[in-house]
Amino acid sequence: MNPVLPPPPSAALIRSEVAGLPRYDPGADPDQVAAVSGRSRVIKLSNNENPFGVSPAVSEAVRKALADGVSRYPDPSGRRLAEAIGRHVDVPSGRIVLGNGSENLLELLCRAVLDPGDLVVTQAPGFSLHETFPRVMGARVHKVAVTADFGFDADAWSDALAAGPKLVFLANPCNPTGATLTAGELERVVAGLPETALLVLDEAYGEFARSRPDYPDGLDALRGLERPWIVLRTFSKAYGLAGVRVGYGVASDEALVRALDRVRTPYNVSHPAQEAAIAALGDHAHLADTVRRTALEIERVSRSLRDAGLRVVPSSANFLFIDTGHPADHVARALHHAGIIVKAWREPGYETYIRASLSTPGDNDVFVRLLTEICAKGTT
Repeated sequence: MNPVLPPPPSAALIRSEVAGLPRYDPGADPDQVAAVSGRSRVIKLSNNENPFGVSPAVSEAVRKALADGVSRYPDPSGRRLAEAIGRHVDVPSGRIVLGNGSENLLELLCRAVLDPGDLVVTQAPGFSLHETFPRVMGARVHKVAVTADFGFDADAWSDALAAGPKLVFLANPCNPTGATLTAGELERVVAGLPETALLVLDEAYGEFARSRPDYPDGLDALRGLERPWIVLRTFSKAYGLAGVRVGYGVASDEALVRALDRVRTPYNVSHPAQEAAIAALGDHAHLADTVRRTALEIERVSRSLRDAGLRVVPSSANFLFIDTGHPADHVARALHHAGIIVKAWREPGYETYIRASLSTPGDNDVFVRLLTEICAKGTT
């Protein structure tokens, strides 16, 4: 019989808000899945990465940045990148803030804005860090559920905003569903915002949706809004720079940027990352090709899964939210044994759903075949 050990002395030092938090789930480790499956090649569909690689200009920029040496600190202000982004979005560079990925900016916003007991409103199902970072600060989180067909629940949003949140996290497209808000739905949220609330519009997957006629560009929608807001974007997804970690925010005013600068680490974006992002911004053709190829695969794979009897949420991103009809953990485990990594969704009400980012056509065909076979047979 194993003895019951006392908790380590450090446990008493941990804040109660932190002790109760779940760990971030990045998906299964590819090496472990390779060992379990016995396959030399694992198909990783859990992190919404870009399977088509980076622009050749990015590869050259990173090579040069590394050749210049990595023994010196990067520019803490990221001036050249901020100026490049400012030109790209037609906003003064003083309203641009850089992050180690856009989730770094989510954390900084919570640290800069939230006091214990403040109310935060976000979506359900939604990105886990939209809930985790506020809870770290002792804030309360209210999650507004989608409708039965994964649409925007206008009445529920009106009620939530009337409760007086200090911070509103709104993802468009939404992670994990890939669904988007229309211009009218975004206007409905903006109209219901308390004057003291900060709206955070998370457009991490916006590049994939921007060509759709009903998708509102967040910056265009918010430019004239005379209250605090920030639009978050990232180079990790459509631009393919997940490994170097760089995102950015476009803020309503420079005062918000200065506040975030006070709480961020001074060198939060490396020199190679800054140079890679500048190069990525300049290669419009590579981005357009990535978006085009992704849209084709989203449509093709969605159709195949629906033909097999599975429910798939219409997606404007680079991933699919799929109702397997079985416990998602069991389905994910069965896929692991076949050498495929997906993310089982554990948010209450969605325990039969998996989220799968898309890969190359060949990988996607393998995924569709194995998933449909597993769902047809059932899981144990």
